[in-house]
Amino acid sequence: MSLEQARSWIKRAQSIIGFTGAGISTESGIPDFRSSDGVWARNRTIDFDEFVRDKSSRIEAWRQKVAIWHEMREAEPNSGHMAFVELARLGKLKSMITQNIDGLHQRSGLTSAMVLELHGTTLEVMCLSCRYRIPMDEAVDRIKAGEQAPVCHHCGGILKTATVSFGQAMPQDVVRKAENAAVSCELFLAVGSSLVVHPAAGLPLMAKRAGARLIIVNRAATPLDKIADLVVNDEIGKVLPKMVEIS
Repeated sequence: MSLEQARSWIKRAQSIIGFTGAGISTESGIPDFRSSDGVWARNRTIDFDEFVRDKSSRIEAWRQKVAIWHEMREAEPNSGHMAFVELARLGKLKSMITQNIDGLHQRSGLTSAMVLELHGTTLEVMCLSCRYRIPMDEAVDRIKAGEQAPVCHHCGGILKTATVSFGQAMPQDVVRKAENAAVSCELFLAVGSSLVVHPAAGLPLMAKRAGARLIIVNRAATPLDKIADLVVNDEIGKVLPKMVEIS
């Protein structure tokens, strides 16, 4: 019954906002960061100030990035990602807001302009001084060649993955676009997120307060289940294509 209701709402909606967390990417084989056995549980977390201040911390941070880079680089979009591509093809999906840093939404076929990456991307590395960017592959090659904490070849500044670390400001232009999208949609589809990390977790609530229907698809319960119009606790790659009616 719940899937039938979701299909009906999605079919009628002309303005849908997608919102994804780690749950959609773990089904592509990308390690989870926040779970009890995730990446952060097995490694020391390094906040932004420590990364900038201490070279040994930068070396450790880069060691961790290199350790998971192969899995992230080789991951492929799954049927959950492709469900959002179908919504875009139908002209229904207006923006794809994601907490993920893996670039799988773009690899699935969504345009970069449509995808709003709240926590940045691990596919690129940015100089904290001059903002010059290089591909992650280039940085990883340099580390494997002996540079433990690579610096910018243009200005000598500190290089860091273009992701948002603890204590680092989120990209305010992206946050504003996400907020504007949330309050202007008919249906907000939150998928694979625990909905506990703010300010991202506030977006479904903003959409609901602005009059949108809220559908949550996640394996576990979330704090916003009580206000959602529909909650589906199941595997994303199994149920989302059924909601969108991909055969």
